[in-house]
Amino acid sequence: MINIFKLRLLASTMIAGTVAMTPAFAQNATSAAQPAADDTSKDIVVTGTLFRSSADNIASPVTVMTADDIAKRGITTVQGAIQTLASNNGPALTNSFTANGAFAGGASAVSMRGLSTNSTLVLFDGLRAAYYPLADDGSRNFVDLNTIPDEIVERVDVLKDGASSTYGADAVAGVVNIITKKQITGISGMAEGGINQRGVAGNQRVSLTAGFGDLASQGFNVYVSGHYINQDKILSRDVPAPFNSSNQTGICFEGNCGADGRNNSPINFAGISTLVPVYLVRPANSATNAAIPGSKFQFLNPTTGCGGFTPYTLTAAQQAGFPTAPSTVCVQDVVHDGGTVEPHNRRWGVSSRASVNIGSDAHAYLEFNFEQSTTSYTGFGAAGPGFPTNSVIRANGPAGINYPRFSTAGVPGGANAPGSAVLSLPVYICPRLTVGACTAANGTLNPNNPFASAGQNALIIGTMPDLKQDTATRSRAYRVATGIDGSFNDNWDYSINAIGMVNDLRRSFDGYVYIQHLLDVIKDGSYNFVNPFSNSQAVRDYMAPHLDTGARSEMYEVDANLSHDFFELPGGSLQVAVGGSIRKESVNAPSANSDADGPTQRYFVINAFGTVGSRWVESPYFEIKAPILTSLNVDLSGRYDNYSSGQHAFSPKAGVVFTPVRQLVVRGAISKGFRIPSFGESSALPTTGFVPVTLATLPAAYLAQYSNPGVTCTATTVANCSSYLTSNSVGEQSIANPNLKPEKSRNISAGIDIKPFRGIKFSVDYYNIRKTNAITAAPYAAALNAYYAGQPIPAGYTVTPQAPDVNHPNALPLVGVVGAPYINANTIKTDGLDFAASVTFHFANGWSIESMADAEYIHKLNTYFPDGHVEKYAGTLGNFNLTAGSGTPRWKGNWQNTLEFGGKGSITATAYYTAGYDLSAQDQGTDYKDCGLSSGIQPCQVRRFIDVDLTGQINVGKAFTFYANILNVFDVKPPLDTVTYGGYLYNPVVAEAGIIGRAFRVGGRFKF
Repeated sequence: MINIFKLRLLASTMIAGTVAMTPAFAQNATSAAQPAADDTSKDIVVTGTLFRSSADNIASPVTVMTADDIAKRGITTVQGAIQTLASNNGPALTNSFTANGAFAGGASAVSMRGLSTNSTLVLFDGLRAAYYPLADDGSRNFVDLNTIPDEIVERVDVLKDGASSTYGADAVAGVVNIITKKQITGISGMAEGGINQRGVAGNQRVSLTAGFGDLASQGFNVYVSGHYINQDKILSRDVPAPFNSSNQTGICFEGNCGADGRNNSPINFAGISTLVPVYLVRPANSATNAAIPGSKFQFLNPTTGCGGFTPYTLTAAQQAGFPTAPSTVCVQDVVHDGGTVEPHNRRWGVSSRASVNIGSDAHAYLEFNFEQSTTSYTGFGAAGPGFPTNSVIRANGPAGINYPRFSTAGVPGGANAPGSAVLSLPVYICPRLTVGACTAANGTLNPNNPFASAGQNALIIGTMPDLKQDTATRSRAYRVATGIDGSFNDNWDYSINAIGMVNDLRRSFDGYVYIQHLLDVIKDGSYNFVNPFSNSQAVRDYMAPHLDTGARSEMYEVDANLSHDFFELPGGSLQVAVGGSIRKESVNAPSANSDADGPTQRYFVINAFGTVGSRWVESPYFEIKAPILTSLNVDLSGRYDNYSSGQHAFSPKAGVVFTPVRQLVVRGAISKGFRIPSFGESSALPTTGFVPVTLATLPAAYLAQYSNPGVTCTATTVANCSSYLTSNSVGEQSIANPNLKPEKSRNISAGIDIKPFRGIKFSVDYYNIRKTNAITAAPYAAALNAYYAGQPIPAGYTVTPQAPDVNHPNALPLVGVVGAPYINANTIKTDGLDFAASVTFHFANGWSIESMADAEYIHKLNTYFPDGHVEKYAGTLGNFNLTAGSGTPRWKGNWQNTLEFGGKGSITATAYYTAGYDLSAQDQGTDYKDCGLSSGIQPCQVRRFIDVDLTGQINVGKAFTFYANILNVFDVKPPLDTVTYGGYLYNPVVAEAGIIGRAFRVGGRFKF
């Protein structure tokens, strides 16, 4: 568009409660004070077109949220409001993902039509914004919604159609355009605070805005606005069962109950826990590192034993079944003791804008925005007394890579292979380290080795209870925009805009063990494994040094367009607009944990992905609006984008609006679009995403190898299986490909608006999107199936096994990492329906009732492979490669009802609905809706989720408004989902409100 923001909005758009997440046609609704008939002479600027236009003359469906709508719903931020959109589906990225190890931790993103975060374009006043420096799943670039300056947002336009002909790349599924206020006068502010009924999830928010000058009468306006938002973290122990415990034995369905997933569970003891809260040691041959036959593990420090954890003495049968286990083990509930549901989020920002009229025909502005967003959370691992989460030295990485081992002289007996980025593999197995029988420095026996006097090595497993893993992000977004628009001569309109935006990200890591330093302290005995809490802070800091790593993205753009009314047609003037833009976009996010200096010069656990790239984009564009008849309007537009990286695309669009009678509007559009390969797909280090091991996809004969004593492990008898299978993940590694081509899309939309009576409006829109050349990693199933069947691995794939299970050392290990490059291979097709309805009744004395509903139905979301194979995802947990297992629910919607008290206040109730889905995903090797991912302890169909929010506000005079919110009024818990891995036993994209529970918030606003 790229900006013609001389808005002439209807007065009703600004009136409280008159529009609430409404389609574009509803913007013409009048206020209670002016209940006039529809007036199509009023022009507005709608996202997706270069012209001011009647709301009834838009060929694509647009949903609008005003700042007042968001406040009435009790939603704190614009980011939170966008996440509630009916068209925002499965692959969305919520803030809660930060606490679960998300690649793009600290950010939030929208995903329309279930087509992932990189197929929805986010604009700021019609202009592009800088990408978040980190990529979703290490590959998908997106704009972080946390960079939105909430207090100056006037409205949010959501264009639910392809818009590459106007905006270029990434506008495949739709566009979200955040539009800020052009003028503010007086002083206004607000303060609020809230907490949930369990006394956690506290949140606070304050803001202050001041502006002076009137553009209409004085020719200028200047305003400054600032805000602060704080949201406390939520720990797993703060939420209700079963979401607060590793013990799933209380989750039962048709006689099948979950496993007790606590470490060293007394109920389902399956050998020595691979993640124990204390150190266990076993004597080993100093030459071969082989365990001494007949020996078993024992406490390294028998005096402290389990410390603050619960001891459990094995039964005779358990001891006989696991002869290497100690007679007493320590029980720990990792989820309860160390899990994080929501990270601590804190945001503050400052915005300012100066606007001036230049003569009677031009308007110029200069705007500055700064937003800082910080998140912090404690990693997910074993917990020690007084420490929420401990640092875990992990292993069970791919076989053939020698993890640190130590001979009797304390000299490393093995080295990490080059390229051992797999050390960051987040499986739940601690490494076996061989502590030397004596130190080289002083010749004394190693105090950490109880078998040193016998000349034996000590095999040690465990965690470091005096270290905890903490991760924090700090994102700073700087944005400067300036522009001028106006008219000259006879109906020649122009607009020139320039923008520069930088997103500067810093990530901080504490408590993560540095490999070489671990080798050092074991060699010289400076770290006390026997009594870890006696270690000095200096020793701990050496073992796990603080790490700060930076990342940065930039976006600079200049855009100009010119439009003119030419000759008259029967329906009005033919309008033509031409324009062009040039921009530079770049990402510099080097690896936080590269092994470029050697395989031991890195950290355990921290993921090694990184992205560096930049490109210029040159884009001429045009739009023609032809009112063929008073009842028929045709719109044609196109854009050519040329990338310095070698890609280019032309994106045309044609739309038509037919109004046979005032009560009926018929609209339709067809367009082509594209998505440029992201920096993560074309120029990044290999990215490894992790999905849980799915027993249903493993051969029965393979599962039988991992049976607990006296029983047989099968896909439906999880309790019979070694925890090696049930608490493990496989890394799916994607390798960047600089030769990728753009994804191409074809969008068709068609809809009708029906307005049978004043105050009653309905709409339905059909969408159909086909994306070709879809970028994906080559399917992993062929390589995985070949490995587990003992067949040769197909050409082009890499499969690296994990280390063997300590309880089943002779069994074929699980796959650690399976890798393949990105390719242009697939076709993705999706179609569905959007529904919207509004009913408004006005009564005497300014009272009114308004009811608004917005819903989306996904009929189909399929991926078609070159070999003819088709995967269907609608109504299931797929596509895992896009959604992190958060699925593609068919239905999503909301229903808002507002009662206005004649300007004295209002009450609003809003219901949110998301349909259930089947526990299957064809990209995980299951058949469509075959319940193939279910563990058997819950119904195959995850139930729907409905929550209701209630907000009431009272106006005190003209200056003050006080309000109170009850969120999740009925305290509905999230549906049980044992597969989705973005949250523990629940789906955070679907039911984040459910995990927080019933919450309360009170606040007040003033304006002078």
